[in-house]
Amino acid sequence: MTNKKKQDFTGFVRVRGAREHNLKNVDLDIPRDALVVFTGVSGSGKSSLAFGTLYAEAQRRYLESVSPYARRLFNQMAIPEVDEIEGLPPAIALQQQRGSGTTRSSVGSVTTLSNLLRMLYSRAGDYPAGQPIIYAESFSPNTPEGACTECHGLGRVYEITEKSMVPDDSLTIRERAIAAWPTAWQGQNLREILMMLGYDVDIPWRDLPKKERDWILFTDEQPSVPVYSGLSAQQMKQALKNKMEPSYMGTFTGAKRYVQQTFANTQSQLMKKRVSKYMLSSECPLCHGKRLRRESLSVKFAGLDIADISRLTLSRLNAIFSSYAAAKTTQPTQAEKDHPEKTIVAKRIAEDLIARLHVMLDLGLGYLTLERSTPTLSPGELQRLRLATQVRSNLFGVVYVLDEPSAGLHPADTEALLRALDRLKAAGNSLFVVEHEVDVIRHADWIVDVGPAAGEMGGHVLYSGPPEGLHAVQASVTRHYIEQKEIHQHRPIRSPKGWLRLEGITRNNLRQLDASFPLGVFTSVTGVSGSGKSSLVSQVLVELVADQLGQEIESTEEETESLETAKVITEGGKIVSGMEAVKRLVRVDQKPIGRTPRSNLATYTGLFDHIRKLFAATELAKKHHFDAGRFSFNVAKGRCPHCEGEGFVMVELLFLPSVYAPCPTCKGTRYNPKTLEIKYRGSNIAEVLGMTVDTACEFFANETQVFRALDVVKQVGLGYLRLGQPATELSGGEAQRIKLATELQRTQHGNTLYILDEPTTGLHPADVEKLMVQLDKLVEQGNTVIVVEHDMHVIAASDWVIDIGPDAGEGGGKIVASGPPAEVAKVNESRTAPYLKKHLKKI
Repeated sequence: MTNKKKQDFTGFVRVRGAREHNLKNVDLDIPRDALVVFTGVSGSGKSSLAFGTLYAEAQRRYLESVSPYARRLFNQMAIPEVDEIEGLPPAIALQQQRGSGTTRSSVGSVTTLSNLLRMLYSRAGDYPAGQPIIYAESFSPNTPEGACTECHGLGRVYEITEKSMVPDDSLTIRERAIAAWPTAWQGQNLREILMMLGYDVDIPWRDLPKKERDWILFTDEQPSVPVYSGLSAQQMKQALKNKMEPSYMGTFTGAKRYVQQTFANTQSQLMKKRVSKYMLSSECPLCHGKRLRRESLSVKFAGLDIADISRLTLSRLNAIFSSYAAAKTTQPTQAEKDHPEKTIVAKRIAEDLIARLHVMLDLGLGYLTLERSTPTLSPGELQRLRLATQVRSNLFGVVYVLDEPSAGLHPADTEALLRALDRLKAAGNSLFVVEHEVDVIRHADWIVDVGPAAGEMGGHVLYSGPPEGLHAVQASVTRHYIEQKEIHQHRPIRSPKGWLRLEGITRNNLRQLDASFPLGVFTSVTGVSGSGKSSLVSQVLVELVADQLGQEIESTEEETESLETAKVITEGGKIVSGMEAVKRLVRVDQKPIGRTPRSNLATYTGLFDHIRKLFAATELAKKHHFDAGRFSFNVAKGRCPHCEGEGFVMVELLFLPSVYAPCPTCKGTRYNPKTLEIKYRGSNIAEVLGMTVDTACEFFANETQVFRALDVVKQVGLGYLRLGQPATELSGGEAQRIKLATELQRTQHGNTLYILDEPTTGLHPADVEKLMVQLDKLVEQGNTVIVVEHDMHVIAASDWVIDIGPDAGEGGGKIVASGPPAEVAKVNESRTAPYLKKHLKKI
C-alpha cells in the first residue's frame, strides 16, 4: 500500500460538532475516494461516528429530496446530533444484520442471479416438443404464474388432522383436549360457546361421537350464541330459559379454521410458531419439493431444470456457465442453426452470470447455493453477498459504510475481501469501514482511531490520518496491535483430561465424519468460511450432547416463517465415549438477550433482583410497605402509568416516520414519583439503572453479591454499558458477553461443556485478551471450552486446534489437522496453518 499524505487525496468530508451517543463534540476531516477505517475498543464510539452520524446524515439528505408521501415508506433514521457535515457524497450502508425474516428471500434473489436464470430458461431453455415459450416470471415459485398449484410454491403440503390438534384424547374439552385452540380467555370463550351449543365438555374427547368431534375441529360454520361466562352447562340452560342478560355474544371458530387463519394473518412470529406445530408437513406430491408448475420444470438448460440448477453451489454454476460464456460461433451445431437467437441469449446471459459469480467466488462464497434462504446465512455471509452485488453495480462517487466486513472470515477470505474493497475504491467510491481486524486496518489509506476507552470514557478522536502516524499516539490502544509487537503466551499448554468421541457425523457437507474433542482444555475449531465448523460444533455436537444430558436446547434458527423453511437435519452421528465427564452443556451464542427494550443487562444477569431487594430494605421503603416488586418497571404499582414503564412514548407524525420521545410524565425514568422518592445511598432506582457498570462497581463496592455480578460483567469488557441499557441496543457480541458473564457468576462445579461460536466477533484485540482471561478461568475450574474461531490470537493461545477443510462447501467437511497449535501450524494441507505459523513466530 502506498503511503499517502494529506495533499494526495481528492477531497475531504468535514464533520463539525458530532455528539451522537457518546461522541464528545467531535470535529473530523476524512478523505473521499479512499479506504477509511474507523477503529477503537468495543463501545468507543466508532459506529456512532460512521453509522450514527455520517451514514445517517447522508441518508437524511437523500430523503429530504424525496416527496413526504414517499418518505413514509422508508425506515428512516433519526436526525444525527451534529453541527455540520460538508462534502458528504450519497451513502450506501452494508451493515451486519440477520437475513430477512422470510424464507422466500434467497441467495438468488439477494444477488439477482435468479432473475438472470429465469430469463435464460425462458429465452434459451430447451422446451419439450410442442410446448409454447413461457415468460421469465413463470420460473419463479413466488408468482401465481410459476407457483405449483398444489403447494402454492412452498414445496411442501400441510395437513391439519385430529391427531395433530388433539394430541391427548383422554382429556376433556374443559381440560384443553383441543391443544390447537388458543390458551387463556379466547380458549375459555370457545369452550363456553360449545357448552351453549349443547356439547359435553366434561367427558374424554375420545368418548364424544365422531360426528361431534369432526364438527368441532373441521367446521367452517361460525354460529354466534349468547354466552353466560363462568356458569356450568346446567346453569347456562337455566339462564337461557329465564331470558337472563348474557355476558356477551360469542362467535364459534373450528380448531382447523383457527390454525389456518392465525398462521395466515398473525403478525406475531411467536403465534405463527405455536400454531405451526399443529400442521403436519410433507413433500408436495405434485412438484416433489421443487415449488414450480410442471410446465416450468419441463424446460431444461444444460440438462437441468431451474430447480435443480438452483441447488448447485455457486462454484458448480461457474463451471457450467464458463463453457457457454466462452462459446465460439465458428462451427454452429444444427440446433444452433435452427435457433441462432438462443445461442446469442445463452452466451450473453452466461457472460453476465460468470462476471457476477467471479466476485462471489473471490469473496469465498462459492459453497452457497442460489436456493439457500437468507435467514440461514450468517450476518457476515449476507454482508459479503450484498458487497459482491455492489462491486458489480458499477456505481461511482458513493460512500460505502461497512460494519466489520471481516466478521466471521478466515484470514484467507479476508484477503479476498480486501480485493473486493479495492475494486470498489478503484471505481471512484469512498469506503468508510468500522473494523477490528488488524489486517484490514493495516490495509487502510486513512485511520480514525476512537477512544481512549469505551462508553463515557470514549467518544474522542485520538487520531485521524494515514496509518504510519498512529504509532506516535500514546493514548491509542489500537497502535500496539498494528505495530506487530511481541505477543506473549500467558501460560503453558494444558493436556486433555479425556476425550469426547463422535462417529458417523452427517450434516450439510460433513459426511460420515469421526471427530474427537479433548476434555478439560480450551479448543479452537478453525477453517475457511463454509468449511463445516459450525455444522460440527454449534449444531451436531450441541444436539448430541444435549440429547444425552436430556437438556432442552433453544433452536438457533431465527424465528422465520417456519413452514416455508426446509429444516437442515443431522442425518447421522453418535457419541461413542467421554460423556461421563460432561455433566452440563452451555451454549453461549450471539442471539439477543431479549427482543424488547424491557429486557436489559440488569434483568438478564439477575443483578436487578439484588438491587431491588436493597431498595426494598431501606427505612423509607419499609415505612411505605414497598416490596422488591415495587422497584420493577414491569409492575403496575411501581412504574409510570403514562408510558407503562417504557420510558418513552411514540409520537405519530403525519407523512413522517413516528418518533419516540421521552415520556413527559416520568421524563424517561420509567417509574412513578412515589417509587422514585426511595433512595439507596442518595440515588433512586432510575439513577442506578442509568449508571454504567464501571460506576455501579464503585457505588455497590460494599454489597458483595451485587459487586461480584457487576465485576464479572466488567471483566468481559462491558464496563461501559448502562445497567438499564435496553437489549435492543446491544450488538450480537455484547449479548454474547453478557451471557458469558451471567455464566461466570454461577458457582462452578466443573464438568461443564461451553460452546461458543465466534466469540471475538465485534471485539477489538484488547477486548479479545480480556475475553481469553475469562474463558481460561472456566477451563481452570475444571470445564471444557470449545470455540469456533478465526482470530489467530485466540487460536494460537488454545490448548488444542481442530482444523476443518481444506476448502468450503463440497471441498470441505473433513478434519485436516488436529493437535496443539504448533503441530497444526506444520500441516501443509491446512489453509489455517500459514497464518497460525506467522502468529506463533511472534510469541
